[in-house]
Amino acid sequence: MPRSKALDHEQKRLGILKQAAVVFAENGYERATMSQVAISAGVSKALIYHYYDSKETLLFDILHSHLNQILAAVEAADASDHGPEQRLRELIQALLTSYRGADHEHRLQQEAMGALAAPQQRKLIRLQRDIVQCFSQTVLSIRPDLEQGDAKRLMPITLSLFGQLNGFYQWYRPGKGMSRSEYGTLTADMFIGGLKTLSS
Repeated sequence: MPRSKALDHEQKRLGILKQAAVVFAENGYERATMSQVAISAGVSKALIYHYYDSKETLLFDILHSHLNQILAAVEAADASDHGPEQRLRELIQALLTSYRGADHEHRLQQEAMGALAAPQQRKLIRLQRDIVQCFSQTVLSIRPDLEQGDAKRLMPITLSLFGQLNGFYQWYRPGKGMSRSEYGTLTADMFIGGLKTLSS
């Protein structure tokens, strides 16, 4: 008879993921050790290896879980029956909200993906593309001409929006200056305003 998982199995796994993200981001993935993760998580190194057979599989699960959470959030916003401008505003707010409490994971996404094997990177890149696709199709609904003619501009313009949003974690400090929601509104105002005035 197969042995059932402990009731707190998933809770322990998520706790390890969260602390590993902190250790990897603050120490640098290459320099960080599984022993440091165990100490930070308050568990034995043997327990870490019960869940993950290597540092690489641990990093992959951190990023895979993080991107899946973001994708779920933006897909929910994308399912809105609002017009494209309002839906883009909701997508922006959903993305920024999904970053809350995930600064370390977001930093690893930007800095450590290259440490993973190619098949793992491809899986993460697919998730990233799905997230971007939610935004690009809404942008296209606002400006269908961005994919017309020889100089297709949809993807560069969409990625410029991610450039504005992805740097949020670098300067944002809770309770200081602009809030997450206020920044989302400001970014949406600037981006949508720019789309409207962009030459055809």
